[in-house]
Amino acid sequence: MTDITASRLGMSNATGADDALFLKKWSGEVATLFDEKNVFLPLTTVRTIENGKSASFPIIGRATAYYHTPGNELTGQSIKHAERVIAIDRLLVSPVFIALIDEAKNHYDVRSKYAAKCAAELAIKADKVLAQLLVNAARASNAITGEAGGAVLKKTTYATSSDDLAAGIVDIARVFDEKDVDEGGRYVAVRPLQYYGLASNTKVLNKDWNGAGSYSDGKVIKIADVTIVKSNHLPSTAITGSEQAAYDGVFTDTVAVGFTEDAVGTVKLLDLSSEGEYQINRQGTLLVSKYAMGHGILRAECAVELSKSAT
Repeated sequence: MTDITASRLGMSNATGADDALFLKKWSGEVATLFDEKNVFLPLTTVRTIENGKSASFPIIGRATAYYHTPGNELTGQSIKHAERVIAIDRLLVSPVFIALIDEAKNHYDVRSKYAAKCAAELAIKADKVLAQLLVNAARASNAITGEAGGAVLKKTTYATSSDDLAAGIVDIARVFDEKDVDEGGRYVAVRPLQYYGLASNTKVLNKDWNGAGSYSDGKVIKIADVTIVKSNHLPSTAITGSEQAAYDGVFTDTVAVGFTEDAVGTVKLLDLSSEGEYQINRQGTLLVSKYAMGHGILRAECAVELSKSAT
């Protein structure tokens, strides 16, 4: 068996004496970092399966209508169908090992905190993948031949001008309307820099112009009935080598992405869970947080990217 790397609770910055941080007596609550929460998963389509390696999502095209001539036979019509298949990725795990001697010396319960940190990291991984897919959906064609796909709106000042960004979000709503995308549950995800730019823009918040939000709270709720979502996980670099090629892309010009819950989907085989086991041969406890999910584009017409690209 190979050796396992222990996370030594008493070391300061993982160096020096292994009991340097242990207190001789309890001295109050230990502050923990705020765990980032998953933003995109509850705003997109999610299906849980009990077994299997993938799930199929039906995509149904539009119907047609025409004026009937008295006496003519009604013969029906052919509505186009397609499907999107989303495969389950490999099991994603976040493990940590706690040595028995460290836990015996420690002055607070660390297992639950470690498990929470591991679970939070898994949530962040899923969030980043969904954000990448939303942008890729805006660049994709429709699964139904002949119907509109995603859209990319370009303006170099989207990233630097809150006025232009707000106008871009209005354009997202316009594009959705032109494609007859459902008016309920429309969202646009922006990075914190752009979010607070909108939150400090009095035009956006001005109640006389039906603005929604609070300058004092630093919040902006909606623009053109599109809910504003703040996220650190919107991609901003070129990403390659992901679990699925569909997750990859060049996102250096991405400023924001508008979407509805039908834009992308998630298939869950094993939901997020954590477990622990004491290992006698290693004299410590192995904690593992894990899930098995897969993600994919469903309806590209339900996604719009705002890009700072000039071309």
